[in-house]
Parts: sequence; structure tokens; C-alpha cells
Amino acid sequence: MTTTNRRFPAEWEKQEGILLCFPHNGNDWPGKYEAIQWAFVEFIKKVATYESVFLVVADENLQDKVSGLLEMAAVNLDKVSFIIHKTNRSWMRDSGPIIVKNGNKREALNFNFNGWAKYKNINLDKHVPAKVADFLKLPLTQVMYKGKPVIVEGGAIDVNGRGTLLTSEECLLHPDIQVRNPNFTKEDYEAVFKEYLGITNVIWLGDGIEGDDTHGHIDDLARFVNEDTIVTIIETDVNDANYKPLQDNLKRLQNAKLENGASPVIVSLPMPKKLIFDGIRIPASYANFLILNQCVLVPTFNDPNDRKALNILAECFPDREIIGISAIDLIWGFGTLHCLSQQIPE
Repeated sequence: MTTTNRRFPAEWEKQEGILLCFPHNGNDWPGKYEAIQWAFVEFIKKVATYESVFLVVADENLQDKVSGLLEMAAVNLDKVSFIIHKTNRSWMRDSGPIIVKNGNKREALNFNFNGWAKYKNINLDKHVPAKVADFLKLPLTQVMYKGKPVIVEGGAIDVNGRGTLLTSEECLLHPDIQVRNPNFTKEDYEAVFKEYLGITNVIWLGDGIEGDDTHGHIDDLARFVNEDTIVTIIETDVNDANYKPLQDNLKRLQNAKLENGASPVIVSLPMPKKLIFDGIRIPASYANFLILNQCVLVPTFNDPNDRKALNILAECFPDREIIGISAIDLIWGFGTLHCLSQQIPE
């Protein structure tokens, strides 16, 4: 392994913009496509208030349609750049590139999206990193280890920008379910994270929440809010399936160390009440917030805990506005604001 000058900036560091992808079909949100389009418009509007939006659209017809919707909603179109590329789905956190600093330049990393080792229809999504890197005029590097492509979704990792990374064993190390990299060990992952993201310290949580289509993504569980503070979700109902795994994750965080040997500050976030739609439990989590320049967008679920979660995050980000975005429709696709977006560091 060569040592590099790569560093994956924390999400709260200065951003050039946010990568989003406007859904061109309703496949990820069966029966809710109309509502989803307006949910997206609202999401774009909020991001464009603070920074640029790089919006992937399937074709010029959709670009025209979306431009019309954004104008209706009084969005400043000067803040929106369109990237024309047809995708299979809209989850840019996972299919999009991860942009790192390499010395004083930026570099786009392709972590070889494979549909969360679950879905086969990914041939369009596989080209998103190259399309975005080309648009941003950034070099694109395919992430490899021992001669093979490495598969890691952006939603599976969270960093403090100082050398520590959060991830989960369920997502990256499960021997049978949604196996991204067969026979990979913690040491293998840590070597990849060191080379490509500048990570010297990995905190491993256990299992994710029930109903999570990705099988344990960290961005529904625990997130850095500054270089030494981690928010983690807690379920208070002892009879809920999430109670035990989230307590286990809390204990792991309480025993964890940062890259400098210090213990992280741990802040608990509540969970919304169990959300069932069409007989399926969907993975609603306040941890799926998106940090922008001067603002944090937080998914809300028409739940009494919405207010508590917003207040807790307001204390975590005293210098940023905290804005709740109703995610009751978005979550039917098994993800919300963070899953749909990817930050582009300045």
C-alpha cells in the first residue's frame, strides 16, 4: 500500500455544493411518485438557499420539466446545474462518487456501487461517478485492493475529517447477507480506508435498524456532528426490535476512542415511533440529516419526537440553522435526505 495525502473532509467543512438526482420513475417509491417529485423540489429549494445543487436528470425533457417545477416553487435556478445522465435510482450517497482532498487538489473516488449487493439493475448507476467527475472536471480513481475493486457505499461510512471513521459490522462484515466484499476482514477495510480516505482509526458499531434495505448503513445510526462528538439513535421501547442493537451500539461508542486517544462525546437522538407502510416497517431515522454550509436539514416524520430531535441537533450545531424537512413520503423508498445526497467539498 502506498501512503497518500488523501483526506475525506467532514461534512461540516466548507462545501461547493450538493449532488442530487431527480427521480425519473417511481420505482423506488411505488404509488408515491407524484408526492416524491414535490418532496424533491422542496429538498432542492432548501439546499439551493445555502449552496449550489448539482442535479442529475435522466434527459433534456426531464430537465425542462424539473426547471418548470423549480420555477413554480421560486427556486433560484442560478444555483442549480444539471448533469444529464439516466440512472436506475436516485441514491447519490451510494452510487455517486466520494470527493476527497488529495494534497491541495480534489479527487473523485469510485467505490464500485453494486446495488448494495442486493439489486441487479445497476448498469446505469455504475456510471454516475464518471459522469459527475467529468462534469466537475475532477480526476476519477477506482478504489482497488489487492487487485480487486472494493465496494463501499457512502452511506456506510461517516468521518470526522481528522482520521476517525464510523461504520457498522452488519453492513461490511456480515458473512451471508448483502456481502459487498467476500472474505474481507476489518484489517482489509481499515487498509482501504487509510489509503483512500486518510483514516487512521475506525469505530465499528454492530447492527443497523430494522427494515434497513442497505443492511446496516451508518447514516441511519450514528453521525459525527463535530470532530469529537457523535450523535447516536436510541430506542426507548424495550419491546422494539431496535432496542437491543441500538443499546449495543451506544455501549460501543461509550468505549470507543478517537484518533487522538480521547473518548468521543456521545449525544443520544430519539427514534420516531415505528412507521409501517403497506405492511412493511420502514427505516425512519433522525440520524439521516444532511449538513450544509450554515444549515442542517433534518428528516421529520410527523412524530412527537420530531421536535426533540430538532432541538438536540440545534444544540449540536449552534452556528447553523436547523430545518426539518418532512420525509414521510421519501422514507417509503427506505432512505431520506442523507441517502439521497452527496456533498462536494470546496
